[in-house]
Amino acid sequence: MQIDLSGRTALVTGSTQGIGRAIATGLARAGARVVVNGRGEQRVADAVRAVCADSGSDDVIGATGDLATEQGAAAVLRAVPAADILVNNLGIFGAAPALEIDDAEWRRYFEVNVLSAVRLIRSYLPGMKERGWGRVLNLASDSAVAIPAEMIHYGMTKTSLLAVSRGFAKDAAGTGVTVNSVIAGPTHTGGVEGFVRELVGDELPWDEAQREFMVKYRPQSLLQRLIEPEEIANLVVYLASPYASATTGGALRVDGGYVDSILP
Repeated sequence: MQIDLSGRTALVTGSTQGIGRAIATGLARAGARVVVNGRGEQRVADAVRAVCADSGSDDVIGATGDLATEQGAAAVLRAVPAADILVNNLGIFGAAPALEIDDAEWRRYFEVNVLSAVRLIRSYLPGMKERGWGRVLNLASDSAVAIPAEMIHYGMTKTSLLAVSRGFAKDAAGTGVTVNSVIAGPTHTGGVEGFVRELVGDELPWDEAQREFMVKYRPQSLLQRLIEPEEIANLVVYLASPYASATTGGALRVDGGYVDSILP
């Protein structure tokens, strides 16, 4: 299957590292003009260079802005007035005892993980509908379906993204625009390495620490290892392509079999 996204502009939020950068690289490799986003100008510039080097594309630009704020979103929209592919990857996570999560932290998680996506969909979806083609992809998580006891505030935001995706897919019905969410499983990123260490400690070598984390905290995984970011990116690139034209309003899993359910 040869995926060709030439002529399409793709904005990937929170794409200076990890899953977001892997997605940006995959889309650039498929021929899209890719916009890398992050909060710091230097990190964005470094990520642009890395995506160019890894994808072999020179059609990669940066758009700096904190999308959890209205001002940051406005800055990105000024830099990128229109997009054909919007990948809402930006997100934060962390462990916290359920009864110790205060109001401010609940709001912060919602604003970063959910409202940032809603703002951009609201801004870019009308243009996609007018042009008769577009892709909106919201990065959810297995935590949307199997709420983890150690971070229910994060799980809540990912469940919200499933609802956001389904709702906006209905708004885009019959226009040639698809809206989907991607349920990513436990993935090997720098942030997750820190999270694993937070839960299992620093004493074990990484391979052993990873195995202990999966056995103790993610025993449902059928893959029995952390997923690599490129494996998430592969599904996203497919869903962004013309081949996925009949897939909309869905929650597509690339979770290593973590969610113990036939659906979604």
